[in-house]
Parts: sequence; C-alpha cells; structure tokens
Amino acid sequence: MAEGDDKAVEGHYEVLEPAGDGGMAKVYRAVTRGAAGFQRPVAIKRVHEHLAGSTEFVRMFIEEARVCSELDHPNIVHVHDFGRDSHGYYLVMEWIDGLHLGQYAHAFVKRAVPVPYRFAAAIGAQVLAGLAEAHERVGADGQPAPVFHRDVTPHNILLSVTGVAKLTDFGLARAMDRARMTSPDVVKGKLSYLAPELVQGKHASAQSDIYALGIVLWETLTGERLYAGETDQERIRKVRNAEVPPLADKRKDLPAKLVAAVHRALAAEPAARFESAELMGRELLKVIGHEPLSARELGQSVVDARLALGLTPRSVRAPASPGPVQSREVVMHRMVVVKPPSEGQG
Repeated sequence: MAEGDDKAVEGHYEVLEPAGDGGMAKVYRAVTRGAAGFQRPVAIKRVHEHLAGSTEFVRMFIEEARVCSELDHPNIVHVHDFGRDSHGYYLVMEWIDGLHLGQYAHAFVKRAVPVPYRFAAAIGAQVLAGLAEAHERVGADGQPAPVFHRDVTPHNILLSVTGVAKLTDFGLARAMDRARMTSPDVVKGKLSYLAPELVQGKHASAQSDIYALGIVLWETLTGERLYAGETDQERIRKVRNAEVPPLADKRKDLPAKLVAAVHRALAAEPAARFESAELMGRELLKVIGHEPLSARELGQSVVDARLALGLTPRSVRAPASPGPVQSREVVMHRMVVVKPPSEGQG
C-alpha cells in the first residue's frame, strides 16, 4: 500500500441531528459516507458531557461497546464502530428507522385503541430471541458467559418500519466473567422495570430479564403503567411485593395462553418463571400460530404509528427538526471536525 492510501479507505460519519437521550448518553442520527456516493444511516451515541469525566459512566459505556460487539443476532442492534476523539468516547450503531416500543404503544393510546395482541406477541417473541442469544453466550474459552440485559424497557426495544424488533442498550449488562460493576446497594436500571429480586440486591439472571419483558408486555397490552408511583420508594414497594393486577381483567379479548405466559413471566419467584427466554418465546409464537404475523404487517403498523404521532412515515426521509442547520459535525475515526453549513443549506 502506497503512502497515504490508508487515508483513502478511512470512513467518517456526518451527524445530521439529535435523535434522543439514552439516559447516560445522547444519540444522534448520522450517515457514514464512502466512495461513489455510498452512504448508510447510523446512530452515534455519546456520553453526556457532564458524565464524560466520571470513571464509572465511562466504564459502563466501554462495557456496552465490548458486550454489544460480541452479540450478533437479528434482534439485537449491531455495533459498527467504537472510538474516542476530543469530545470523548462514541459508539456507532446501526440506525433503526422506526420507533421505540414506548412510542409505538403511545400511538395506540392516542388513537384510543389497544395494541393488537398478535402484534404484542410477535414483538415479544423477537425480543426474547435476542435475549436468548445474550443469555446463551459462550466465551472464547468455550465456557458459558451469559449476558443479562438488566434494562429491558419499552425505550430499549426498537421497532423498524420493516417489521423487525431489536433490543438495544446493553450498557447495564454484565457477563459472568466480569466483576460487579456497582456496589450491591446501588440499584441500576429503571425502577419500574426491575424484578423483585433485583431491588433486594440479588444478582441479575435470565429470569430477571424475563420478568422485565413481562412488565413491558403487560403495559403494551393494557396501555397502563404496571409499577407507577409518585416516589422511588413507592415504586420499589410495588416491585418488591410483585403487585400485578390480572391481565384478563384489563382486556377481555386476550387469548388465555397469552395471559398465562405474561403472568408466568411476572411470577414473584424466579423459579416460577420461564426457564429460558427461548421457552417463553415459543409460548408467544403459539399464541399467533394459527394466524402468523408477517414482517410487512408489523412494519406497516410502525409506519401508521409514526403518522399517528405526527412523524414522517420514515425517519430517514427528512430531518425531524426542519429549519436551517446551524452546524454539521463530522465524526472521523479518532477525530471530530465541526464545519459551518454551506450557503443555502437548510
């Protein structure tokens, strides 16, 4: 390779707009550009500036990059790149054109109609397939090295307009071959989606992830919060007591198998839940086995939900925030260049 040729193949990412706040990091919609006009939408995640100096948060961010890069599954968001520049660490992930499950469910609430149970079951089965991949991970030495998500929430379940559900943000995940990331008395994750044993300081497990997904499904089907509360103490009390109103009382149209599966996932004792994410996924597929749901049908429902929320059918067609662009940030490997917009750019 001649001198300078390495620069010719070095990729770069152009940030288009903010796309959300992932709690410990901000997410941006961007594109990666290549030769002959090639471009591909990507998501760039950056640690918040006020957290960039925190060793703990940076360690969690690096852990997310490491764990995600080792998980290769259609129902897990893929990681394309990880780097560091003058602004700190950044993670480049595949861009999911669609909505997160919280937005999707809200679109049905806004239209005063329930989420069809076939759609909820199909989404749940896909998420469980991704969880099964993480839970059954094997290390380089051939030994089991499971990854537990610990933050299965509606915001971390992304639904694409092509009808695929993907689990993202393994920032709170940890493998068995790693030391505990936090002291036992520090509760990580979102309180309203924690399993009872986690608020008691016990270790995460496949069953705690299954419990969290049970909460997500209960809320998606009812349009209500399961463990809502005015204070963290109130939410923790409800989680610890596993107070779950009967799903059948909320919706009379749900198949008995679906109701049973959700309540089994929400059993107070981990041993009473599904033995694995794969087994729960099989149960959800049985619910819609007589009337399979196509990816196109699910994808169209995501498009319809976007429209109900006042968004464009596809997020990549136009910026979410119209108007003149104040600046464009181009993220290169190991460097960032900020340049003013060209004349007439908007």
